[in-house]
Amino acid sequence: MRYSLLDLSPVSEGHSAAEAITASVALAQVAEAEGYTRFWLAEHHNMPGIASAATSVLIGHVAGQTKTIRVGSGGIMLPNHSPLVIAEQFGTLATMFPDRIDLGLGRAPGTDMETARALRRNLSAPDTFPQDVLELMAYLGPIEPGQHLRAIPGSDTNVPIWILGSSLYGAQLAAHFGLPYAFASHFAPDALEEAAAIYRQTFRPSAHLAAPHFMMAINVFAADTDAEAARLRTSAQLGMINLRSGRPGKVPAPVDRLEDHADPAMIRMTNIGGRIRACGAPDTIRAELKTLIDQHQPDEVIISGQIHDPAARRYSFALAAAALRDLGFDAAPGA
Repeated sequence: MRYSLLDLSPVSEGHSAAEAITASVALAQVAEAEGYTRFWLAEHHNMPGIASAATSVLIGHVAGQTKTIRVGSGGIMLPNHSPLVIAEQFGTLATMFPDRIDLGLGRAPGTDMETARALRRNLSAPDTFPQDVLELMAYLGPIEPGQHLRAIPGSDTNVPIWILGSSLYGAQLAAHFGLPYAFASHFAPDALEEAAAIYRQTFRPSAHLAAPHFMMAINVFAADTDAEAARLRTSAQLGMINLRSGRPGKVPAPVDRLEDHADPAMIRMTNIGGRIRACGAPDTIRAELKTLIDQHQPDEVIISGQIHDPAARRYSFALAAAALRDLGFDAAPGA
């Protein structure tokens, strides 16, 4: 089994987007050294705490500052874009960085409705996500006889495509198309078990994938002590509370007592929505990761964790990698 990393290029309070991008590059370099297979960035718009809105641009920057780790999207929100444009972007990336680019696709807008309209989305239009995925796959695949419309670069790059989701819809679509599937259990865990079961039971082998490949997302907050890890986690909890309260902002600094800064009901919300997590010292996260992995049997895990301090974030991901290797996960070749 492999382990990967999801980064939102977080912009922390007291820091700029430029510093967030620099921190993402440094994190990707640590991830490469620690044996992570993939370093994925996510498309979000109009979010003060996320610097990865121009996802393909940042993927190219990170890939250029690393050597072996796969770099990709977790994900590109395809309804925001023309499939041809995404094929050209990722075809270009794959041409520049052969066999190192992944294309994870999501169906949500990755933002609020006002911003979605600014992205020129027709919110009343019918859902064409399945057709758009097929169109994109055709642009990235071999050139067919008589094909006049091509992605250049893009055609025949065969960039690996993943379907991302937090509901049963994505699981069904990934299974139908015979594609790998990544479930957003780090923030939407309710349908995790059912989505995994549907994906595995209904998977149809394809030219892209012979057997189902299920990736599970897990939040990890690791430090030298359980108490320090719990303190680091308060940044993610406060950030989620602010977002759900209509006050999206930069990643907050951690606090000693979360209950002094948030309503108990909102704290419970973060505990429920973020329950697919490991938080603590190395022995604690190893045990908690083992429990989650034994229960859900993923083929791959992708680790996330919104931590205010970039150095603490890098250290947390290094501790997570060591714990996963202890549990039998394989470091990527070249690490």
